[in-house]
Amino acid sequence: MAQVNEIVDRLPRGDIPGDWVDFVVPGPKPYFIEPLFTRDPAKVRDQNILMAMMAIAAVYEPYEIQRLNHGIGYATAAIELILPTFAAARGLKGKVARHFVLNPHPTLIPAIEAGFVDNVYCFGSELGMERYVSARADVFPVGSDGNLRSNRALAQVAGQYACDLFIGGTLQIDAEGNSSTATKDRITGFGGAPNMGADARGRRHDSPAWLRAGREAGETIRGRKLVVQMVQTRQPNGAPSFVERLDAFDLAAAAGFALPPVMIYGDDVTHVITEEGVANLLLCRSVEERAAALRAIAGDTEFGRARSAEMTEDLRGRGIVMRPSDLGIDSTTATRELLAAQTLGDLVACSGGLYAPPAKFLRPSVAKPATADIQAKPALHSAEG
Repeated sequence: MAQVNEIVDRLPRGDIPGDWVDFVVPGPKPYFIEPLFTRDPAKVRDQNILMAMMAIAAVYEPYEIQRLNHGIGYATAAIELILPTFAAARGLKGKVARHFVLNPHPTLIPAIEAGFVDNVYCFGSELGMERYVSARADVFPVGSDGNLRSNRALAQVAGQYACDLFIGGTLQIDAEGNSSTATKDRITGFGGAPNMGADARGRRHDSPAWLRAGREAGETIRGRKLVVQMVQTRQPNGAPSFVERLDAFDLAAAAGFALPPVMIYGDDVTHVITEEGVANLLLCRSVEERAAALRAIAGDTEFGRARSAEMTEDLRGRGIVMRPSDLGIDSTTATRELLAAQTLGDLVACSGGLYAPPAKFLRPSVAKPATADIQAKPALHSAEG
């Protein structure tokens, strides 16, 4: 059954063979497409930028991450927006974040234009990115008709087996590292996170990132996929992001589910990043160490206040817990000046006028002038940020 905007005499191309279709329903108005992957750079906060800096310094750089998938959110949008500045200043262009399995994120435009990104294989499209994608057939899979050739099934396989890193946000994390976006106040869909954020046990091809993660986890004959969760210690409504017990367990009991709606299981999570620091769970050798590492970066929450100062310093000395200063990052430099694009207008300018922000993001006020030259911005910042 297909809902269509219009029935025409001739199509420019066929995506679904006609003999697969039983019913066609013309919609009374054009089908609404939600721009799920669009994040306005103007809403990226300093805390997002600090977490993005730590992600690059603690994960992308040491593990030499080249093949990866980003989840949705302002934290990963911040990573994309500081690749041409902070990451470039650390000499990482051509060394990290070259191959993405990802929908066409508008916030990736500056990194593409700066020559950071070699290619992006897509699950699907993104509203407003059509002309830009068509013009960059060297980066995106584009057909002879100029349209994106995405494939959700192949992208899922590539995301699970080919990618060395999945990094994304969440709403709650417990002492075991289990992560979920199903809470008592808000239930958000998991999307591809359960698949992208799972270690593929059938993988046999190696890479520097996969091998190093395996060694850190104590593996002797296999590697590990890196699965990183980024979350501020408290949600915008003040709710703690770290809890002793996920709300998912109570939701399962109330709804009669066979299992709690856990988005990513703790034994797959390798790192957790907050504004307080990074916890490398690969290096933990007991459930007690994992819990202590998570408490160390949980900030002023009930979960975090249960930490032991002595244990935290021990974990920090062993490189399991890393503060910004341990990574050579001055927290005061985590400002919006690091963003290669600070507004949607900047993204439009960077795309050469090809990106068309969806109407819901447009403001009546005039956007600030676009950043003049994103490739020149790294010179404005030291290697430390």
